[in-house]
Amino acid sequence: MSEKISSLILPGLFILGWVLALMGLQAPGVVDRGYSDTNTLHWLLYFAGWVFIFSSIMHSVFSKSMAKSIGWKTNGFQYEIAAVSLGLGLGCFYAVEKGQQAWVAISLPIITFLAIAGINHLIEIFKRKNYAPNNTMILLWDFGMPLSLIYLLYQITR
Repeated sequence: MSEKISSLILPGLFILGWVLALMGLQAPGVVDRGYSDTNTLHWLLYFAGWVFIFSSIMHSVFSKSMAKSIGWKTNGFQYEIAAVSLGLGLGCFYAVEKGQQAWVAISLPIITFLAIAGINHLIEIFKRKNYAPNNTMILLWDFGMPLSLIYLLYQITR
């Protein structure tokens, strides 16, 4: 898979989650019909589950090519990202089925992990001029998902 195409997967699934929610299509694990913050959260967590599972595979099985596509050298960091991604992915699927407390519990590490990863990608862009597709396009995911989760959880839990 080319770097440019693979760099579109994460932002694409993030946007797809919002589009399906705004269209009012029922997400896995939701009983609501039409648009709702709960339905949107379910779509985002559902797709996040797949994204994190995909990330786990890419950072472990394809670690060298994944590092290259980000503009980095392979050094073992991928296996740590693979492990946390696997846990986050499984946690997302669990949360979709288990309700509000599970949504909050999985969202906290996702928000933290992605925001800090996004800051790191920005540092790579500005300090090291790293414009690799998987270092730049991922910013929509890195900041869009945490901001969306914060907004939706606030709306649902207030």
